[in-house]
Amino acid sequence: MIFFTPEKARKDFPILQKGIIYFDNACMSLKPIQVINKINEYYNEYPACLGRSNHQLARRLKEEIETAREIIRKFINAKDSSEIIITRNTTEGINLIANSLGLKEGNEIIITDKEHNSNLIPWLKLKKAGIKLKICESNRDNTFNIENLKKLISQNTKLVSIVHVSNLDGVQNPIDEIIKLSHAHKIPVLIDAAQSIPHREIDVRKLDVDFLAFSGHKMLGPTGTGILYGKKEHLEKMEQFLVGGETVIDSTYESYIPEELPAKFEAGLQDYTGIIGLGEACKYLESIGMKNIQNQETKLNQIITEGLKNEHNIQIIGPIEPEKRSGIFSFNIKGMEAHHISLILDKTKKIMTRSGAHCVHSWFNKHNLKGSVRASLYFYNTEEEAKIFVEEVKKIARMIL
Repeated sequence: MIFFTPEKARKDFPILQKGIIYFDNACMSLKPIQVINKINEYYNEYPACLGRSNHQLARRLKEEIETAREIIRKFINAKDSSEIIITRNTTEGINLIANSLGLKEGNEIIITDKEHNSNLIPWLKLKKAGIKLKICESNRDNTFNIENLKKLISQNTKLVSIVHVSNLDGVQNPIDEIIKLSHAHKIPVLIDAAQSIPHREIDVRKLDVDFLAFSGHKMLGPTGTGILYGKKEHLEKMEQFLVGGETVIDSTYESYIPEELPAKFEAGLQDYTGIIGLGEACKYLESIGMKNIQNQETKLNQIITEGLKNEHNIQIIGPIEPEKRSGIFSFNIKGMEAHHISLILDKTKKIMTRSGAHCVHSWFNKHNLKGSVRASLYFYNTEEEAKIFVEEVKKIARMIL
């Protein structure tokens, strides 16, 4: 068991020394000094291009990029490093699949009713080409309904694209069950892991998932970085999405020869610092221990939920049980705007939350809500911070009595 305390981990995050309570981790995690130093290393020691030059700086960069890709491969237990496609974020990964899978008129895609816009809009856009989008309705407590999925699957279903952990309420979908059901019908599965991979161990081979997309900025990594994992047999069959520099072996005025994986899907000059920094972020998460992260978040959510669940004018979004919402506490106070609540928390105790529709406008519109306040936790948050949050929210809630 890896020795871990949030107090020890906080020393690696300079911004936490400024007296803030950072509860906006579902949007963006903070960056440890180890990742920051690794980013600076590139600019100080080998600020060159990859794949375009063969001098010593370029060779060093190539080694660093290959090392980072291998670290990321091991982090999710992919079979081969060529299955690790560098993207800018989860959104780009999902768009790559949507535009490269070779979907045709009449094909059907299944998603849930709680998808982030990144796993809704790309499919809505394809409706113009005759692609049909089916929505799997959740249970009343916002948990997944497997029977509804069974009813939606047909011979025209070409992909099930599901969020792993909802950024709306923290609910984890039963991915194992979803994948087994889909594969029984020979349907591939794409998982949006943006909110799960920073917080729990994911083994893509054990899951037998076909595609998995996630972002670096939510898991201690640099902004503008992401990963699309895909089984090699799928990626090799797929058409290229973005093309140009680095995606071809050769070209004439009339044709071109596509590159092999993973370069096939990595067009143009990449964010080298981002890739290297993301590799370092994966190393850091492993040093903390994914189980430690999950346990700390659940403990904090229990403190917050127990402290606020009996306040009659506070509405918790999602299941009441904190263990079902991982590190997310999404709520509203009757008679108050979510943005107003969030601003008060920031002004009074420097508690940083997110307010609004959290890019899940479709769900909020369906339920006639303008949005919510979302407190999202991470391993460097403490029990003391959770208790301060509880007391401040209580004060705000009682202001309107």
